[in-house]
Amino acid sequence: MPNSRDIPLEHGCYYHIFNRGINGTPLFYVPDNYLHFLRLYDKYISPIAYTFAWCLMGNHFHLLVRIKEENEVIVTSLPNPVRVLNHVWVSSNKTLKSPHLYFSNLFNSYAQAINKQQHRTGSLFERPFHRLKISSEEYLQNLVVYIHQNPTHHGFTNDFRNYPWTSYGSIISTKPTKVERETVLEWFNGKENFIEVHRKIVDLDIIHDH
Repeated sequence: MPNSRDIPLEHGCYYHIFNRGINGTPLFYVPDNYLHFLRLYDKYISPIAYTFAWCLMGNHFHLLVRIKEENEVIVTSLPNPVRVLNHVWVSSNKTLKSPHLYFSNLFNSYAQAINKQQHRTGSLFERPFHRLKISSEEYLQNLVVYIHQNPTHHGFTNDFRNYPWTSYGSIISTKPTKVERETVLEWFNGKENFIEVHRKIVDLDIIHDH
């Protein structure tokens, strides 16, 4: 099995992406840090990946994403957003960057903000970040629950349903969200079953043996 730091991110594939602060360094100190990470995530990752679940905690995070197919990517860095076809930015001579570089840009940008805030220097995240390719529907469903229950599992809260920095609340809500809510609820055959399944402890063997 490849090292989880070496697995390439391929277009059209699902991944569990996670990482922690280097040497246990905190990633988030105040609520605005979480909000800033999410703003940067939307800037760097939303154009190239669909997000199905996420969780941010004091010194680590988890994401469930699908890297978009090349013809689904919209390049927003050009004056007029264009669709990418055959590795080429239409009306540009630049090629589409490898997906992992967008995540690297996110982490680097966030690290700069935290370093400035905390008057620190050097790396903030472990490098490279972890990524696991998802190949089964069973793992996909268990991973959603695992990500949402993670704050309870690591002692950040007694009830993950009340923890503010996960996608759980967005998925059961009707408010606008960048999370692929309808797709996730389809995986669980509707919101009622989604909520019911989350009342059970996830099968960690499936997560750890993947």
